[in-house]
Amino acid sequence: MGQVNEGRRVVVVGAGLGGISAAISLATDGYQVAVFEKNQHVGGKLNHREIDGYSFDLGPSILILPHIFRRLWERAGRRMEEDVELVELAPHWRNWFTDGTHIDLHPDMKEMEKELAKVSPQDSDGWWSYMDYSRRLWKFTEEAYLDRRADTPMDIGRGYGPLELLRRADLLTPTMAAGVARHVKHWKLRYILNFFIKYIGSSAYEAPAVMNLLAYSQMGYGEWYVRGGMFNLSRGLRRLAESLGVELHLGQAVRAITHDGDRAAGIVLEDGTEVPADWVVCNMEVIPAYRQLLGEPVESHFMRDYERRFEPSCSGLVVHLGLDRIYPQLAHHNFFFAADQKEHFDKVYRRFELPMDPTIYLVAPTRTDRTIAPEGCEIIKLLPHIPHIQDPPFTPDDYETLKVALYRKLEAMGLEDLRRHIVVEDVLTPDDIASMYGSNKGSIYGVVADRRKNKGLRAPKKSAKYRRLFFVGGSVNPGSGMPMAIDSGRMVRDMILAEVAGR
Repeated sequence: MGQVNEGRRVVVVGAGLGGISAAISLATDGYQVAVFEKNQHVGGKLNHREIDGYSFDLGPSILILPHIFRRLWERAGRRMEEDVELVELAPHWRNWFTDGTHIDLHPDMKEMEKELAKVSPQDSDGWWSYMDYSRRLWKFTEEAYLDRRADTPMDIGRGYGPLELLRRADLLTPTMAAGVARHVKHWKLRYILNFFIKYIGSSAYEAPAVMNLLAYSQMGYGEWYVRGGMFNLSRGLRRLAESLGVELHLGQAVRAITHDGDRAAGIVLEDGTEVPADWVVCNMEVIPAYRQLLGEPVESHFMRDYERRFEPSCSGLVVHLGLDRIYPQLAHHNFFFAADQKEHFDKVYRRFELPMDPTIYLVAPTRTDRTIAPEGCEIIKLLPHIPHIQDPPFTPDDYETLKVALYRKLEAMGLEDLRRHIVVEDVLTPDDIASMYGSNKGSIYGVVADRRKNKGLRAPKKSAKYRRLFFVGGSVNPGSGMPMAIDSGRMVRDMILAEVAGR
């Protein structure tokens, strides 16, 4: 890493969104940063694959809270638009139900009123009261959790009286689903609002009520697509990092994080090369990192506690299809709902079974961007949430059975002859996700939000065992999703600066 002032050398393990954000943030403040990533790209699960003229985004498909991304560029004295072009989407989603009807989720209030009138005019006031409830939860969370870089309930509650905290965090409402039910009565509207939990790969019937903030995080700030494909965000982040002097070592896996007593001291690469550092930032999920990179005994009290509290989120069967036709009824984002939402959640998150009637998230990005598929053709991505890897694991035949069930469900709900029009099929299982990204049991969203296990909190960003070791990404606070992963990198920069300043 060359000559650098003592205390300013940082090694980042993994170039996922949390890792690259930390690297950019620290480089902006004068630190010398080297990032080591086993894959050949920046962005982690923000990945892509091109097959026969179809360009597939393998990972995240929705960008929300764009101001969180812009901060990286602004602090570096640049504009995000120099590297990334965002396109705002409307409607946000199209929600399809088994009775053949659909409801669009619109950011425009007049358009949304029309959609509500189609299904439940009497719920209109409840819908808008819910959105205000969601806004208040978001504002509280922003103030008490995000702005404070909080990692514990004590961090969040500091400065609030008990009654104020109960009210503002809605601690008296048991679950997210119960919070929804207080405002809207029609089952279709409840299904839509409950499924904002998709952002964190959890169950609306197990997550704390404060997770109702998720609706406003989208409705208040818009929903966006990256022109040319979501992977262009990865390319933009790479350009920004390189312009700041961040060293990117792609295709170089890390074998271990070294430590001198209780202080992180650097890393060891797969080829045995040792890289010293004053600070180590790890973008690998916390539990696999402690197991694989730090050699923490599986049966230690520390690991048992982490395993109990920070269970992995759901995984998914990710199906990418290149079609030789277009389905004009699709919006850019679609949800094809299960007939029984609670049964679907229970099957995935409580019984850990593959759901044969899942809610399917379907992305049709060619609705917005014709450049990513051949003329007259369509890309669709299917993502049903399914359990993380179990013991014993599901078999390839199990996943094949589920895939066929997806096709049959979509054909029954209006995608006529879908299977006949498939030109390209690419499938990722939980085992693929675990292998590609090192995620805990194939988790897509890091740690599950569960009111009993962790009250919706993830592992702390600052290592509980080693000084000068920090974690970023979806398994630590502030949590899952692209903006929170990005924000975790910014928070770790601030925490390192505070330590250096003695605060």
